[in-house]
Amino acid sequence: MPNEKILIIDDDPQIRMLLKDRLEANGYLIFQAENGIKGFDVATKKNPDLILLDLNMPEMDGFEVLTRLNRELPETTVVILTAHGTIERAVEAMKLGAYDFLPKPSKPDHILLVVKKALERKDLKDENIYLRKELENQYQMVVGESSEMKKIMDTVQKIGKSKTTVLIQGETGTGKQLMARFIHNTSDRKGKPFVQVNCTTLSEQLMESDLFGHEKGAFTGAIKQKKGRFELANNGTLFLDEIGDLSPAIQAKLLHVLEYGEFQRVGGVETHKADVRILTATNKDLQTEVDEGRFREDLFYRLNVMGIQLPPLRARPGDIAVFADYFLKKHNKSMSKNLTGITSDTMEILKRYSWPGNIRELENVIERAVVLVSGEEITSDLLPPFTGKKSTEEIEIGTPLDMAVIKFKKRFIYKTLKSLDNNQTKAAELLKIQRTYLNRLIKELGLKFK
Repeated sequence: MPNEKILIIDDDPQIRMLLKDRLEANGYLIFQAENGIKGFDVATKKNPDLILLDLNMPEMDGFEVLTRLNRELPETTVVILTAHGTIERAVEAMKLGAYDFLPKPSKPDHILLVVKKALERKDLKDENIYLRKELENQYQMVVGESSEMKKIMDTVQKIGKSKTTVLIQGETGTGKQLMARFIHNTSDRKGKPFVQVNCTTLSEQLMESDLFGHEKGAFTGAIKQKKGRFELANNGTLFLDEIGDLSPAIQAKLLHVLEYGEFQRVGGVETHKADVRILTATNKDLQTEVDEGRFREDLFYRLNVMGIQLPPLRARPGDIAVFADYFLKKHNKSMSKNLTGITSDTMEILKRYSWPGNIRELENVIERAVVLVSGEEITSDLLPPFTGKKSTEEIEIGTPLDMAVIKFKKRFIYKTLKSLDNNQTKAAELLKIQRTYLNRLIKELGLKFK
């Protein structure tokens, strides 16, 4: 743990030097103060990771320093230095918030052990603070200012502590994955695994193996035993995204797990217990899928114990400014820019747009603008052309799918590169693909730039 900062506050110069030598030899950065007044001053200026604090000092004793630290630097971790006969006072200091005490003198190994544990505790506190802030950010992103969303979140808070299955429905880009993570992070399982599966990406055989695992030799290519997502998510949450695309056979196996809480790996005979909370999401109307025979009715009712319908962004226009500002701060930080905001006329354009891609589309638009901006604010000229008119470049109905995809790729990549003055590195970053792959696409599509 090199370079972690430790402040020693003690009026005994020999003790200070002894501790300094031992701790510096192990890579710590050491500050010293001979009394409480100077010690508190150093603490406020240097913000140490750990303070070793003597109780018996002139001018300002250790108790007064500890009280002031609790009031003004509450996240500071403190270990009390205690001489023989003052253990009771050290225990009293621990009741005031000190982490531990260190007898004077102590063996080098014991000093290092106490310091190591104290710093580990500080790291844990810092991580908890970070996670708390992340949870607050997630809450803002999911809820916004919408009264409808706040009603939904009231329900989510009530079901957070249960094992109830939840079905999240909504258009693409409405924040279904974010909602699933929020439910997990507000549950008793928040410190356990959150495992996500996209049900559209694999064939039926591979999906079965992905979910339930397989034994060696279960099928061609199964060269060793593999745990499935249910085992990986044990004691935690399994999020099945795009659940409406599961095949009938996998639907039946999932229903069995929900009913009996157990499963077998592909090619196996041993039964495994599944202590997993299941959250699911789909952009389809699952009731319609049931009515038309594409989704099992019994599974639908098992999954839909608690149903959440996320509204599209166009139905919550008051949230557009909230989300736009959030994404601006996010990408402003990630790209190390110093943007001050979005101009009022630009925000009005954002509010008037219908956002067919919902929150995800809004983030992409803001990210693009942050990449392109050269001033201090996001202006309307940085936005894609928002219009209610039919595009003259629209691909006609009847165009074969493979040709339509090629036309779209060609037009989209061309416009992206043109907007970035043919900067392929920036374009690849914006498109979230490798620069080498972008270069290959340019050649394959025959794109030429003057």
